[in-house]
Amino acid sequence: MQKKRKRWDVWLVECLLRPFRLLPLGFHYACGRGLAWFLEKVMHYRRDVVFINLSRSFPDKKYHEIRAIAKDFYKHLGDLFAEAIWFGGCRGDRGRKRLSQSHLVEFVNPEVLNAAAERGKGTILMMSHSGNWELFGGIAQYYYDVPLGIRHDGVAVVYKEMTSKFWDCFLEYNRCAPELDTSFDGYVESKDVLRFAVKHRHDNFVYAFNNDQFPYKGAQRYDVGEFMHQPTLAMGGAAVLAAKMGMTVLYLRWERPERGHWKVTLVPLAEDASAVTPESVMKQYYALLQEDLEKDPSNYLWTHKRWK
Repeated sequence: MQKKRKRWDVWLVECLLRPFRLLPLGFHYACGRGLAWFLEKVMHYRRDVVFINLSRSFPDKKYHEIRAIAKDFYKHLGDLFAEAIWFGGCRGDRGRKRLSQSHLVEFVNPEVLNAAAERGKGTILMMSHSGNWELFGGIAQYYYDVPLGIRHDGVAVVYKEMTSKFWDCFLEYNRCAPELDTSFDGYVESKDVLRFAVKHRHDNFVYAFNNDQFPYKGAQRYDVGEFMHQPTLAMGGAAVLAAKMGMTVLYLRWERPERGHWKVTLVPLAEDASAVTPESVMKQYYALLQEDLEKDPSNYLWTHKRWK
């Protein structure tokens, strides 16, 4: 995919952010904590949506417990912004080196991804709005105990085009920051991903999908039963693509043992998705996601209306 031409307003914001992006990650976390306080206490940013989502997802918890989770969530949200802004400055050789040395993201078992790549059919990575999905464009630069057996130009980050042209352009350049000066060409809009996959069917690509629950208008819907104690309809784009192309499907489990360090574990869902149904893959995915959210309730983007 061709990168969008950078807009003048995006260029201006990038110029203003450039000196701040070069500051240590700790500085950004401090700013993020201030932002979290402002969003929660001053703006009351989507507070009603957050409390409704949490109350329905954790029906056994009392009000003070829900309030504590919401407070932790806003802190988490501030940290996500902080990491994303810092990540956007990791450009060029120096930026990629800084990203690698930071150990911001560590893949616990990269050998699982290497084994999937050896099949030569392509790999789907299914993740959610847990962890920090904005950091996935740096997959080639993160810390691995064993070498990662995929090329930096063999990764496709699948996204949904935004209504705002400014944010759509800004996020593209931010998400692809470590690869902007390379041959990376894998920032793919969701409506184009099937065409892209067919074109690159012999190139053994790794596709990163951020899976929203509630399907967009016109999208194919799958009933995955109850997720977080609520009847749930889900989009099956990733699972359907994997089934059509016979790809391997892996779930990304994001955990943060400490601030500034994400640990990502790859959990196999299907070695050959053409041998199973998309529904079965989606149900496995949501079962794992629920398990993760029950363990760490704040690690999710609760500001969106995911059940309608």
